Amino acid sequence: MKIFNEELIAEACRANSVKDLSSATIGETLLVAQYLQKSTGIPVIRMDQGSPGLPVNRYGVEEEKRALDSGIGSQYPAAAGVPELKDAASRFIKAFLDVELSPQGCVPVTGSVAGSFGSFIACTQRTPGKDKVLFIDPGFPIQKSQLRVLGIGWKCFDIYPHRGAGNLRAKLEEELSAGDVAAIVYSNPNNPAWICLEEEELKVIGELATRYDVIVMEDLAYFCMDYRKDLSQPFRAPFLPTVAKYTDNYILLLSASKIFSYAGQRIALCCIGDKLFGRQYPALASRYHDAGVFGVTLTASILYMITSGCTATTQYAYAKMLDLSCDGVINFVEDTREYERRASRMKEIFCRHGFHIVYDRDVTQEVGDGFFFTLGYGDMTGEELVVELLKYGVSGICLSTTGSGRKGIRACVSRMSEELFPVLDERMAEFDKDHR
Repeated sequence: MKIFNEELIAEACRANSVKDLSSATIGETLLVAQYLQKSTGIPVIRMDQGSPGLPVNRYGVEEEKRALDSGIGSQYPAAAGVPELKDAASRFIKAFLDVELSPQGCVPVTGSVAGSFGSFIACTQRTPGKDKVLFIDPGFPIQKSQLRVLGIGWKCFDIYPHRGAGNLRAKLEEELSAGDVAAIVYSNPNNPAWICLEEEELKVIGELATRYDVIVMEDLAYFCMDYRKDLSQPFRAPFLPTVAKYTDNYILLLSASKIFSYAGQRIALCCIGDKLFGRQYPALASRYHDAGVFGVTLTASILYMITSGCTATTQYAYAKMLDLSCDGVINFVEDTREYERRASRMKEIFCRHGFHIVYDRDVTQEVGDGFFFTLGYGDMTGEELVVELLKYGVSGICLSTTGSGRKGIRACVSRMSEELFPVLDERMAEFDKDHR
């Protein structure tokens, strides 16, 4: 039995100026879901927006209060970041990635979205003729929206048929050979598919980035959240695989939003490889009338123009959480493992009622359970499935909006609560009965 009829859903779309629900953005989908829930009082199982669903890290809150009480709120923060955060970030990267990165290259940004926005500018302006971004999809739709704002072109491909070092090398050679790509972007673990690039694939990306002089932007929003192996022990193997082991041309985007549930304070880091940070580009010097040093230009001439630095108290909070993680006081991997449990239970319910996991494997093993997963049903397109599921009180986003070439939707587990599991089971039983 359907929960919401087509007329009510159409009303929700009109009320929120959503032109087409089947291709709606994350923000548009959540507005429609909120409208339906508020107007009817019936709970919608919200799988649309990837907002943290765990309590905020208390160590960060306490440190931010302490910093504010110290009086630093009266002073502008330095564009390059407070020394405590830069030092903590360098140490954290060594502890969990086993990568040496100087504090100089660890630059705070107001969330990874701001970090990628500024990085896109610097990457595509540094060398004449290298003005496009290559997305290894599926990926975070907002990053392409940023390029639309900036007027920057892009290329993309769905990685699903190109997994494995040999296949990926061939595809990347094809995309990079024209010489117009400035940056490669991907997330690891992946939003929306939760696939993880394996060591040999990262090695290929790094080698080709060096050969073609491309900067790799590695989005680590879900840092160490591949729960299939224990990545929680600082300074001890196994370490999180990263392209930083295989090229000097990298920017790591490291956010506090998910690993510390600190999304509301908008704090992240742009971690720029040491050699890239100090590399001089005449094109940047000419445009910005500075020395053209990549890291300095990105920090002082680009990022500062966007946000004028980051809130100082939040920087101290982030520094504290990073340091305590290195000390073993905070185990953010275990703290976030609730997402793994939710994903496992939700996937079991969906699969029992005729659904399948769209991105189901990495190269050598089944995809893990975590913050996101992907769903398909029979031969239904993702566009059809988004609309049809909402009639049964379940919201998600279409995979086509993430650059995927496969049929299905992205599901996020963060808003799932204990009392909704039997509700989901009941609704998906009805969905399967009606569509079988």
